[in-house]
Amino acid sequence: MAQYQNFLGLGIAGNFALHLAQAGELEDFKDIITADEAAPKGMFPFYLPGETDAKDILSTYPLSSEYIRLADEKLNIQAEPEVALICKLGYTDGRLSSITPTHFGAYNDCSIRVEGASKISDKKNWGAESKGLSDTLLEIDTFAEGGVMDRYSICSFLLREEILHAYGEDVELTGYSYFYEKLQEWMLNQVNTQKDFGPLEPLQEYIQALKNPTDTIISIGATRYTEYGESTFLRSGDKVFVVVYDHTLYSNETITQAIESQNYPTKGISILAQKVR
Repeated sequence: MAQYQNFLGLGIAGNFALHLAQAGELEDFKDIITADEAAPKGMFPFYLPGETDAKDILSTYPLSSEYIRLADEKLNIQAEPEVALICKLGYTDGRLSSITPTHFGAYNDCSIRVEGASKISDKKNWGAESKGLSDTLLEIDTFAEGGVMDRYSICSFLLREEILHAYGEDVELTGYSYFYEKLQEWMLNQVNTQKDFGPLEPLQEYIQALKNPTDTIISIGATRYTEYGESTFLRSGDKVFVVVYDHTLYSNETITQAIESQNYPTKGISILAQKVR
């Protein structure tokens, strides 16, 4: 996972219907006005690499493909199954002018569930091994309808005391509220215009403080939980699985069987398996 230590880490809040309500975060965004009802609520930083005073708590590299380290056994911490995009950033006259996704894969935007946090990012990075990214990323041919991502779905599971539970719903990636060109345009505008307001932060200022990084990981929003996932927080000994898979090759049943047997396919799939400790 060390290969991403110089990548800016960003996330999107509210890009899948009903997730914010399930996570108990609707109140945090009550004053955020969006362009339309389906639009995401905003973006947040989860990792600011290098020497910067922008926000100290985000300076620790949080990604792991093997473990989630709990911040405190007394805190409610929930896995958040997502898709991550690896992107190239371009600038014109010092201002972000392009976001180009090159790869995608399974991601866990693990979050502390606590009321009263002033910013989204306050709940996102509590140190090393507080986030998850699969070792296996998939190449994007074109980030548009008709491209490879049309064929992919995401599902997630929690293994507790040798019982495997569905944690997030199995949904197609095209089910994201904003996706493809619409998402690209929205992200570009959001980074350039988002202000320090409510739970949101001034991303452009952070990027300038980092001297315009050219690589970023963007998690594009958590999907909906199952009833079990919505009410279940992580504890030591659990194992979290997030799977992004080609649904023309596999079914949810075959993915479930692969996890139970620990015999994973290698084609058309990105699997994140993290032990909680």
